[in-house]
Amino acid sequence: MAGAPKKTKAQLKAAEAEKRDALRARRELELFGQERDRRPGALSVPETWWCQQYLWLKSQGYLLRPRYAPDWKPSWEGTQRSPFECEDGFRGLFGQIMDATRISDGSYVSLKVLKKSQHPHEVEIGQYFTSEQFASHPKNHCVRFLGVLSLPGDDDRQVIVMPLLLPFAQPRFDTFGETMECFRQLFEGLLFMHDNYVAHRDCMLWNIMMDAKDLYVEPYHPVKPGMKRDFSGHAKHYTRTQRPPKYYFIDFGLSRRYSADEDNPLEYPIFGGDKSVPEFQNNADVPLNPFPTDVYYLGNVIREEFLNTKVGFEFMKPLIDDMVQDDPYKRPKMNVVVERFDLIRQQLSTWKLRSRVAAKDEGLFKSLYRGAAHWRRRIAFIFKRTPAVPRLQE
Repeated sequence: MAGAPKKTKAQLKAAEAEKRDALRARRELELFGQERDRRPGALSVPETWWCQQYLWLKSQGYLLRPRYAPDWKPSWEGTQRSPFECEDGFRGLFGQIMDATRISDGSYVSLKVLKKSQHPHEVEIGQYFTSEQFASHPKNHCVRFLGVLSLPGDDDRQVIVMPLLLPFAQPRFDTFGETMECFRQLFEGLLFMHDNYVAHRDCMLWNIMMDAKDLYVEPYHPVKPGMKRDFSGHAKHYTRTQRPPKYYFIDFGLSRRYSADEDNPLEYPIFGGDKSVPEFQNNADVPLNPFPTDVYYLGNVIREEFLNTKVGFEFMKPLIDDMVQDDPYKRPKMNVVVERFDLIRQQLSTWKLRSRVAAKDEGLFKSLYRGAAHWRRRIAFIFKRTPAVPRLQE
């Protein structure tokens, strides 16, 4: 009898996305207790919870968007417009994460509600890397905690205040030099965590973000970054070569901090967003060192987001293959990853670093259009002697 047909990459990605959505829904159900309302533009149950905190958050110095104000009336009501054509038609980032404006200086922030009973270490680890000892360290790429709020009458829930960030690959990378700067920051950032005896334990795609405020000509909409914050038009942005961003690891809910004398800390496997960890597949009851798993997570991000979907990243393959190999004890430690990456970077020519990053499934029309725009920028950068690798000034 013939075996079942193999799934395509697209089917596998769709299945993985369904798993992640189910996990997120389960987390929100634990926090808010009900399922979402799926009507276009309607407030979801998690959003209703944020609405209930509107006045309290305002008293704490944080203003939610008009959609969450007590007297909100949908701007599309009584018109022919779709909710998706309006600024207030878009739901918050995720149920447990909300964007806001800090009243004192007008800066944009994100708010994350969590339960201490479920994630007792998240605030402690975040504040550890935000402390004066580490806050200004150039290799610290842990998201800064701007504040931690305790909800009145609720001893379990806390609200973490952080800068407003974007997913690290949005907008798309223009050149290989830009990706190399991104890899450098991520490798050094994870090494910094490990050097300070902290295992992230969930440093997958969704938990790598970027401070994009300097990339955009005008503030972008937090839920629809392709639009201006007020939805008055498309949000224009610079390239990362022009405005190098800083990349951050977020979400320390599964992270653990160890003492310096623990040479081989052991933890029972716990699945984060990436379910593909080889050592977790058949060893759920066997405690393992979480640091090699971190190496896998980050290597797999680069494999999935660059090697498998973009053209021309073969030079990273030997390092990434070692980072994602099945045996966790054969994976290189992060200090070795950083050293090997530095050697790879040194061997790349300026021509390669200035070359455009293209998707493997990019059509002919997109390739010609993006290629022409890229060459205009490339020539300008050469004349201006703009570095091929846009090093972040830290």
